[in-house]
Amino acid sequence: MNRALSATLLAAFLAVLAPGAAAAQPAAAPSDRYKVVIQVSDNDPAKWNLALNNARNVQVDLGMDNVDVEVVAYGPGLAMLKSGSAVAQRIDSANAQGVGVLACENTMRNTKVERSQILPGVKFVDAGVVHIMKRQREGWGYVRP
Repeated sequence: MNRALSATLLAAFLAVLAPGAAAAQPAAAPSDRYKVVIQVSDNDPAKWNLALNNARNVQVDLGMDNVDVEVVAYGPGLAMLKSGSAVAQRIDSANAQGVGVLACENTMRNTKVERSQILPGVKFVDAGVVHIMKRQREGWGYVRP
């Protein structure tokens, strides 16, 4: 067998084994931070409270210094990020606890919502769905309450 063919077969064999080897590894090494992105696309205080409870529970269970948490709002869910929303106080508390709360600017443009209408402390992403996809590709966990 020539050398190039041997190298190709070895690479293919290792590629087949790689997924199983990765599954045998722990979810996160002790020095790694856990990362989770939570989607909220509902204009429903109950869904928002559930999402914010999930964010807080993750921080409590894993330790605030061991986890990055983002809550991404788009579509109808953006309404709960506006000043005076039913969950404004919870969102302020989440921000104070280090949870990143992110508003989709695509939704804002489509619904004619200005940044000045959004709660203080909320950050912005161009496209909520794309942001979630990128985070998943980076290895972040994904939750949709």
